[in-house]
Amino acid sequence: MRKISALIFGVLVFKLLVAANAVAAEESKNNAVVKDGMLVRLQYTLSGEDGKMIESNQGKEPLGYVQGQHMMIPGLERELTGMKVGEEKHVVVKPEDAYGLVDPRAVQEVSKDRVPPEGQKVGATLAATSPQGVPIPVRVKEVKEKTVVLDFNHPLAGKTLVFDVKVLDIQTAPPPAAQPSAPAAPAKPAAPNK
Repeated sequence: MRKISALIFGVLVFKLLVAANAVAAEESKNNAVVKDGMLVRLQYTLSGEDGKMIESNQGKEPLGYVQGQHMMIPGLERELTGMKVGEEKHVVVKPEDAYGLVDPRAVQEVSKDRVPPEGQKVGATLAATSPQGVPIPVRVKEVKEKTVVLDFNHPLAGKTLVFDVKVLDIQTAPPPAAQPSAPAAPAKPAAPNK
């Protein structure tokens, strides 16, 4: 009888410990805040200053990023600092803290023979490559008789961006996998040389 009582007592203690650990883990998760080194998962809607939606991940996979790793535009990352799981925020980001101001030096005129015929339409998006090998989207701004005017600015450069965000999850980010070092990609593409 004593063995059965001891066994039942041991099972009860084990269940209590498991339950206490689960409660402690949940409390730890609820107390986690967005700070450098944390893997954060977000739900967001991005709109322009005019209120028109640009993109959203509502009903899709959450956006995941590591805080402090410059994976996010600076103005948004700064505003997310200190938020907790379940918290929502309306964030307005000025161009200087997003994709920068429109740089007139990033608009280049090139000969039509350097642009494929199917890309010679206003609004077409072409792909260029930076000297570091980073792909850069290039928009056709104007088509002239012998040349095409290309805009290397980010499509959202010069725009105030409005984010409605909700923090869905915060965890300690896993250490980065050992990878051979590669040159860092520039934050904004530089204007090409003429």
